[in-house]
Amino acid sequence: PAQLHGIAADASHPAIARATALAQLNGSDSQLARETLAAGLRDGSPLLRLAGLQSLANAPLAGRVSLAAPLLADPLKALRLEAVSLLAPVPAEQLNAAQRADFARASAEYVASQRYNADRPEARVNLGTYYAQRGDAAKAEMEIKAAIALDPRFMPAYVNLADLYRASNREAEGEGILRDGLKVAPKSAMLHHGLGLALVRLKRTDAALGELELATMLEPANPRFAYVYAVALHSTGKVAAAIARLEKAYLAHPNDRDIVQALASFHQARGESAAAKKYADRLRALATNDQQP
Repeated sequence: PAQLHGIAADASHPAIARATALAQLNGSDSQLARETLAAGLRDGSPLLRLAGLQSLANAPLAGRVSLAAPLLADPLKALRLEAVSLLAPVPAEQLNAAQRADFARASAEYVASQRYNADRPEARVNLGTYYAQRGDAAKAEMEIKAAIALDPRFMPAYVNLADLYRASNREAEGEGILRDGLKVAPKSAMLHHGLGLALVRLKRTDAALGELELATMLEPANPRFAYVYAVALHSTGKVAAAIARLEKAYLAHPNDRDIVQALASFHQARGESAAAKKYADRLRALATNDQQP
């Protein structure tokens, strides 16, 4: 991360290299990350401004407004639309009058742009996501279902629709739509993972563990799938199996904070202080590295 900050902030590097580094920063990691992103979002290069917006995807909603709102009026339409996507979940009362006006104009452009591409499933999912974030669940459901009708093999549509149902307390329907997707793509790790999470919420633990494990088998390089499966194992008392899964994932992803944090916590809970310290030290080292210029 420290090297990424250095490249992103160094105007002697080509814009494409700086943008690539900026896009890999996490906007919620540290004050240094926010300062680097803020500079990138003000840069004269559209590549850097776009990369800065992309890095804000994981930032808290309140932290997005001050950084992303100015780009609602960016000279480039692509950047205005990206800013709309970032700010769509932000309640209107968190924007001032000028920002609300900019958002209204840019969001109208966003909807029109997605409508222009309405024969593509990703555009319909984009619209569905936008409407869901704005609180219009009915329109969101209609758009995502249209995406599935356009292309039944577009897996993100099933996941997004299941998420919409979850947010609307329609968990059983979410399970159904994920199973519909698996009929089309039975080896989709994304769908098995989503189904596992749905089954956890439905308190069908054994079936959930099977789906979460299958996702890790189908996509073994995905650290998130490994982490979630391990946490699920741990929650059912299968502590040794959970730690073994995390240890294996750690070898491939030593910089993944969720994995490192879980290993420190799980070992500590077992009274394994030496192992817990190893991972706690690793976590501190990652945090320290993020703070270095």
